Amino acid sequence: MEKVSISAGKLKGISRLVDREGKFRMLAIDQRGSLQKMLADATGKDKSSIGYADMTMAKRLVTSVLSSYFSATLMDPEFGVPESLKYLSKNSALLLATEKSGTESAGYKGREKKTHLLEGWSVEKIKKVGADAVKLLLYYRSDSTLEIKEYQENIVKSLGQECKKYDLPFVLEPVGYAFKDDEPSTDSSEYAKKKPEIVIGIAREFSKKEYGVDILKLEFPVNLKFVKEFHKGYFDKKEREEVYSIKDAEDACREITKTSTVPWVILSAGVDIEEFVYNVKIASNNGASGFLAGRAVWKDFTAYYPNEDDMRAWLLTSGVENYMKIYEASKRATPYFEHKQFRSFASIMLEKAGEDWYKEY
Repeated sequence: MEKVSISAGKLKGISRLVDREGKFRMLAIDQRGSLQKMLADATGKDKSSIGYADMTMAKRLVTSVLSSYFSATLMDPEFGVPESLKYLSKNSALLLATEKSGTESAGYKGREKKTHLLEGWSVEKIKKVGADAVKLLLYYRSDSTLEIKEYQENIVKSLGQECKKYDLPFVLEPVGYAFKDDEPSTDSSEYAKKKPEIVIGIAREFSKKEYGVDILKLEFPVNLKFVKEFHKGYFDKKEREEVYSIKDAEDACREITKTSTVPWVILSAGVDIEEFVYNVKIASNNGASGFLAGRAVWKDFTAYYPNEDDMRAWLLTSGVENYMKIYEASKRATPYFEHKQFRSFASIMLEKAGEDWYKEY
């Protein structure tokens, strides 16, 4: 049997991110700007009124109640780690975000997006914290202006090199966005028609070896609100144009699996839990290795802010129930070691394995 080599740190990190089945069932609570807005909306206050104490309280609650259910938890270093780390379940691995919240408007008519890494933060510090993996959120369009395209690609390459240096798994979250004149928004039929190729193209690009990415956290490749079976307002009571069928969604997921040279997981992108369950099930049935879920799991608890007891009660009931729904939906997810990158668990071996391995590491 042909062996597939992987460095010790990356193997250990990936092994920590998965559950006993070898599947990624991960929780995201690294949101900053979006969480701040949700808390502000709950009170009718301005977003600027939501400060450090408010943000850390919300993140602490989610971590303390839900992290024990998930194979890994994604935090941010600004509001997450300082007050939530001690509440992280010992059974949940730790991923840490690297990007600054929000993006810089740039390029064509100021509609394109540039990512910036969080100043004063680094892969070296993530290693010192003892985290199991590094995560980067990156907005990307392959048809963006050359300057923006290369800028975004170079950030990934640079971070990939740092992850290799410190031997940590690199989880990349590349997200498409609307910026062209014929794309009113990501919730338009015009964008929906382009979305499958945008997401598949992203998987093709960033699974290239030159980026050093180990796991792709991807959008669902179609917008289910435009699918034949759901377009008449099934999820949000808003009727939309019929753009695809369920089979189109399945085919797009299979194409990602065929295209990507690394395991991929599905992200929730803030959709409601019912829609996300469909996303997870279709993706898992067609090659995804699990999920990294955020707002779809916990966002409704923000409606009870600032009542901490009520927020906790919602998480203990509805939050846990949401986890169980997506767990069931991911039953047929592909274990990471069965992805074509690794072939099988038996195929995996340490890079430069042998009696002198430790001398060369």
